[in-house]
Amino acid sequence: MEQEVSPESLLELLTRNKKELDAIALRFLPQASPNKEISTLYEMMRDYPSRGGKGFRGSLCLLWCELCGGQREDALVAATALELFQNWILIHDDIEDESDLRRGHPALHRKYGVPLSINAGDALHGKMWELLLSNQKKLGEAISFQVLREFSSMLNETTEGQQMELSWTVSKNWEITESDYLLMVTKKSAWYTCISPARIGVILGTISTESTNEDRRRILERLIQMGTDMGIAFQIVDDILNLTASEERYGKEILGDIFEGKRTLMMIHLLSNCNAEERRKIISTLSKPRQEKTVQEAKRIFELMKKKGAVDYASNVARKHAQSGLALYDSICRECGLRSAKSYDTIRLLLEYLVKRDY
Repeated sequence: MEQEVSPESLLELLTRNKKELDAIALRFLPQASPNKEISTLYEMMRDYPSRGGKGFRGSLCLLWCELCGGQREDALVAATALELFQNWILIHDDIEDESDLRRGHPALHRKYGVPLSINAGDALHGKMWELLLSNQKKLGEAISFQVLREFSSMLNETTEGQQMELSWTVSKNWEITESDYLLMVTKKSAWYTCISPARIGVILGTISTESTNEDRRRILERLIQMGTDMGIAFQIVDDILNLTASEERYGKEILGDIFEGKRTLMMIHLLSNCNAEERRKIISTLSKPRQEKTVQEAKRIFELMKKKGAVDYASNVARKHAQSGLALYDSICRECGLRSAKSYDTIRLLLEYLVKRDY
């Protein structure tokens, strides 16, 4: 079995992987045009990929490929495309949520305006598919098609989850249950954060190994539940950090979810555990346009969340899903003979880090 991985070496690995994947992306993306307007588009497309980030998704893809006995080089393009997926999705997400910051800098639409930023997100989306298609000769048509299908499924799930969350805001619906929230974050977050990166890594890791199609199918099916648990835990932790982390480290505005009126698990718990007058005041504040909410109002809601035990409740739900996800990971690796594989410990530590991070 691989020598135990330390948290410090894991962060170093994430940093190295992210730099490598960003370099591939930035070499692939266009840089300049004789036309000034098109050059501006290229600059906008390169903006978010130039801001760094943690690279969870790309690293998971690379590590699952290695776990299944594959060659890391076979997964580099897909891992890079996963990072591009996140970047173009975030451009649109920041517009839809009216966010101010992304990775410590003004969101793209705050710099260039909404119309140009939507177009840049669309352009980056197109480049993601182009990058994947560029790998067809290396992978062969059959494997390339499977990878494209996984990206298509990931896109469908993510946009369905986004539709749920945006619809709640547009319709001013506050009758959201915990099960509604869990379905939304499974679709919006779990698929593109955990499920799809792992599944794509497995597909690429079994190209030239002795694994049968049945072995691969069994692993791919079980990864859906494992990734669902880990993705739910990841998103709940992210929601908590939005309220508790330092803005400098977190890279987004603190209390932003309250300003945006997000139906997080903490908010659902709060509204279910306060009296009628408290609920009326909270919903009245949350229903205001973002620019009309004050920092004092957001802080009062956060303090009430803590008083009613909403943050502790959400932390417990995240911990239970993380424990379930890690147990499923161990079960998959044990049953498929992967516990002695090179990346077993590294993936487990990364899955733990997803829910233990502080920014």
